[in-house]
Amino acid sequence: MILPEAGNQAFADESFREAEVGGYYILAAVVFETGSHDPARSAMHELRGGRDTYKLHWNEMTSQEKHNAAKTVAELEGFHVVVVGTPVPSRRQERARALCLTKLIHELHSYGVDRLLMEGRSRALNDRDVATVRGARYELPKGAVFQIKHLPGSREALLWAADIVAGAVRFSREGSDSCRELLDARLYQIDLAIDC
Repeated sequence: MILPEAGNQAFADESFREAEVGGYYILAAVVFETGSHDPARSAMHELRGGRDTYKLHWNEMTSQEKHNAAKTVAELEGFHVVVVGTPVPSRRQERARALCLTKLIHELHSYGVDRLLMEGRSRALNDRDVATVRGARYELPKGAVFQIKHLPGSREALLWAADIVAGAVRFSREGSDSCRELLDARLYQIDLAIDC
């Protein structure tokens, strides 16, 4: 993996599958140098094109669009950290998210990232993320700072890049490696065994 000089913030999104057997939770973060944020946003808007939708979303793309999206993200200056937690049985999604988020925070902090932006959900679920970050900070070196902020998906196109990375990793888990392979040079994946 080629690591550019890390900026101080990352953008994250998730994908998951709850199942009594074979469930998983994917939390993907993209990190771009601050100076490349606007070109990356422009690339995401180009991928969305004329769609009548408030954001670009992996699950709404055709196979060819997914390939093009993964290729576009792979060509952007940045790197991606993905935590894949397994197993995730039914009704344990939030527990899996907290464990994956804790691991992601530790990894991002090691790259000099101190701020994570994620797509907002309900206020109660956003508060759970904030509590997870607060707990994870106790495991960072003394004096370390790490913050989380939630945004609407329509307000930050770099969240769409994280969605693409998470989608490509999920696609790979479901048997299609083509999109994941495009991202390999910029992607660091951590497989986390979780006990939900």
